[in-house]
Amino acid sequence: MARPLMVLALAVASFLAAQGTGIRLFFHLSYLLLALLILSFLWAWLNLRGLEVQRESLTQRATVGEYARERISLRNRWILPKLWVELRDESDLPQHGVGFVASLGGFGRERWLARTLCTHRGRFRLGPAMLFSSDPFGIVRLRRRVQSANEILVYPQTVDLPTFTLPGADLPGGQATHARTFNVSPNVSTVREYAPGDSMNRIHWRSTARTGHLMVKEFELDPSAEVYLVLDMQERAVVRDVRAAAMFAAEEAARARSPWWGRTPHEQRELKASLDSTEEYAVMVAASLARTLLAQNRVVGFVAWGQHHEVIPAEREARQLFKILEALAVLRAQSPQSLAEVLLAESARFGRHCSLVLITSSLDERWLDALQQQLYRGVRAVVIFVDPQSFGGWRDPEPLLRHLAALRVPTYRLKQGQPLAEGLSRDAAA
Repeated sequence: MARPLMVLALAVASFLAAQGTGIRLFFHLSYLLLALLILSFLWAWLNLRGLEVQRESLTQRATVGEYARERISLRNRWILPKLWVELRDESDLPQHGVGFVASLGGFGRERWLARTLCTHRGRFRLGPAMLFSSDPFGIVRLRRRVQSANEILVYPQTVDLPTFTLPGADLPGGQATHARTFNVSPNVSTVREYAPGDSMNRIHWRSTARTGHLMVKEFELDPSAEVYLVLDMQERAVVRDVRAAAMFAAEEAARARSPWWGRTPHEQRELKASLDSTEEYAVMVAASLARTLLAQNRVVGFVAWGQHHEVIPAEREARQLFKILEALAVLRAQSPQSLAEVLLAESARFGRHCSLVLITSSLDERWLDALQQQLYRGVRAVVIFVDPQSFGGWRDPEPLLRHLAALRVPTYRLKQGQPLAEGLSRDAAA
């Protein structure tokens, strides 16, 4: 904005000088500067007209640690060429720095393929885009916002847990409930005639051959196979490593001051820095356990209370893992509800022979009383304790861990930077 004002001021000064001196050169100079300003504005304005931005998201869903790809096309719908157009992306996906400068001929097109490492979980907006253009002299610089946006969902990172075993996995087979389920389970209750919409894999061929009509199987739930992951998302229980965050910020500031040719890629360091809180570490634990237990053909459910109440009933279907990952992707530790209140509120959901996997970093011992009530009802439990002291917390977790040992609850203690496969191995339980 300073350059157009400067040209305008020079034009006014030349006109005043011409009025005072009567020299025609100053008149011509003032008219020339005004014409140059008007032409520069028209040039920049026309450069931004007739442009179309198209976004093609090649990755609708990704996992932390994977790359998201997006193709952006800039098309000129006019016959007039565009000599200089800059596109800047305004996405809120971290590290998604899409931007390029293009020179388009009549009806020309430029494409740009963006490849971004996903370092944070969540639902992110890709777009809109901001177009910039200027005249050949750089006097007038205009911009135009293009409302083209997509969304991408980034799942939390998962880790293979080959040696993790759930103590409740050897529960005796329970009596089958008489509740029908639309999902395939080991318990077949009866057969009936085929109805439009039934899946072909439910057809019972022996009954079909005997009756001469298509017959399908109906299933019942198995109560002894239910495993519920209970994630503590109380805001007061979250501990963030302030020292690691300050160190990362200092490194980023030093990197920004260094020349561009001496900079090193920092995506991997930011990926590691995103786990410098008990919240993110616990979410990664929950996602990894859901993936492992469902791979073991267990019936898995999920309970959490973050910015909203999230309950996913226990199922064994293939879609269940993506349901849990979608919930974990957007869940934040913003709940005023403690883990004790969540356990008491959902106690009716946890039946006899149900297994609970509690994932928490809370040192509030009131949730131990709520857990003890569930144990009295026949519920089996495992505690995954994310040690807040290793993330910079000042309270000692040993009294709480001794209380869990007295209740004979298998407990896994995870510390910052510790590999999950090592922390959740068979020998790691206290």
